[in-house]
Amino acid sequence: MAGIDEALKTIKDEEVKFVDLRLTDPRGKLQHVTMMAEQVDADFIEEGVMFDGSSIAGWKSIEVSDMKMMPDPSSIYIDPFYAEKTACIHCSIVEPDTGEPYGRDPRGTAEKAEAYLTSTGVGDVAYFGPEAEFFIFDDVRFANEMNKVSYEIDAMDASWNTDTEYSMGNSGFRPGVKGGYFPVNPVDSGQDLRSEMLSTMNLMGMSVDKHHHEVASCQHELGLIFSSLTNQGDQLQKYKYVVQNVAHSYGKSASFMPKPIAGDNGTGMHVNMSVWKGDTPVFAGNKYADLSDEALWYIGGILKHAKALNAFTNPTTNSYKRLIPGFEAPVLRAYSARNRSGCVRIPWTENPKAKRVEARFPDPLANPYLCFSALLMAGLDGVRNKIDPGDAMDKNLYDLPPEELEGIPTVCSSLREAIGCLESDNGFLTQGDVFTRDQIEGYCELKWEEIYKFEHTPHPVEYEMYYSA
Repeated sequence: MAGIDEALKTIKDEEVKFVDLRLTDPRGKLQHVTMMAEQVDADFIEEGVMFDGSSIAGWKSIEVSDMKMMPDPSSIYIDPFYAEKTACIHCSIVEPDTGEPYGRDPRGTAEKAEAYLTSTGVGDVAYFGPEAEFFIFDDVRFANEMNKVSYEIDAMDASWNTDTEYSMGNSGFRPGVKGGYFPVNPVDSGQDLRSEMLSTMNLMGMSVDKHHHEVASCQHELGLIFSSLTNQGDQLQKYKYVVQNVAHSYGKSASFMPKPIAGDNGTGMHVNMSVWKGDTPVFAGNKYADLSDEALWYIGGILKHAKALNAFTNPTTNSYKRLIPGFEAPVLRAYSARNRSGCVRIPWTENPKAKRVEARFPDPLANPYLCFSALLMAGLDGVRNKIDPGDAMDKNLYDLPPEELEGIPTVCSSLREAIGCLESDNGFLTQGDVFTRDQIEGYCELKWEEIYKFEHTPHPVEYEMYYSA
C-alpha cells in the first residue's frame, strides 16, 4: 500500500486533474487512456482498468478482447506537456478473469525477467544504461501510394544546406558528413533544444547527466543514467516521449529511425549492462579487462544468440540499413575492451562497481522492455552454460583485411534473417516462462507484416537502376 499511498499523495499535493494510464504495445509505442483524477483511489489502482485489447496490434482477437491495465503506482510522474495538470502512471497488463500477467505484454516480460534473474542465484538486480541517439529535422514529407513512393527531409543545420539560399542569409556554420561529434556552437546549433530536453527530463524525476551532438548531420544524444531493467524501460519510454514533444514544441520533428538519411552514420542505442548480487558487482573480477568469469560467459551468451537478439534489438527493416560496414556500425560478433568496432565492448573503468558490458548493436526503435529482457536472458544463458566468448579482438575491426574478416561471424543483415533466427533460436528466452511461445509467435507475425510490406513495395532507387534497362 505504500506505493499507492505515495501516488495518491502526489495526485493530491500536485492538484492533479487527470491521470494518464500508459501501456507499451509490442512494437514499443506508448498508448494511453486518461481518467479524471477523482476516479483514481486505492481501489482503482488495486483493481485496474478494463480496455479493448483487440485494438492493440499483436494482442487479442476481438472475441476475447477484454484486458486489464494494472497501474504501477511507483512509476507516477507529472506530464510537463499538457495544459491541464496530469499525472502519468505506467501499467502492466493482466488477464481479467485470472489476474495472471498477459504473456504478450512487454512490460510484464521485463518484470518476469527480473524475477528470473533472482531465481537463478546469479544476481539480485540487473542494471541497464541505454544510449539512445536520434535525429532532428525541420521538415519531413513522405508518400507511399500505388504510383508514388518518396520521402524528403530537411533541416537548416543539415550538411547538405551549405549553399542553400535563405532570406536571412546562410551562416555557413554546420557539421559536415560524419563531422558532427562534439563541435561547439554555432556549428552545433542544437544546444538550447537539447538542454530543454534534459531539463524537462530532470523536472520529471528522471536521472540524466549530459547531452551532445552526435556524429551524423542532425544527430543528437542525451545521457540517461542506468537503472534496473523494468524501471529503465519506463525511463526510456519517457526519454523518447520528451525528445519528440520538446522537438515538436520548437516546430521540429525528432525521429529514432536508425537510418533516416543515406551516406551518414545511423542511429544506435548502445546498451550498458551489469549484474549485482547484494553489494557485489558480479561482473568485476580478475580475467580479461578485469572481468569475472560470469561477465565473460554473459558476453558469450550475447554473442551466441546475437542473431536471434536482433529481432528485438534491431526490430525494423530500416535497422539493417544501419548495420552495414563503413559507418561505425558494430556488425561483427566480437568483443573487446574499449574497442568500439565490435558488437560488444567493455568500457574502461578503474572502479569495480562500474564494471559493465556494452552491447553496441541495438537501436532505439527497439521496444525497451523486450530488448533489455532478451539481452539479459541471452547473458544468463551464457552464465548458466558457461559459454566461452572466445578471444577478445583488440584490433580495429573496421580495418581488417578480407581474409581475417572471413573468420568473424556477423549479426543479421535483414529483418527477415533476424525473425528467421528468432523462430529457430528462442529456447534461451523461454526459460522461466519469461518470454512465452505465444508471445514470440505473435511478435514474429507482426514483424512478418512489416517485412512483406517492405519487400513488396518498389523503391525509388530501383527506378534509377532498372527503369530504362
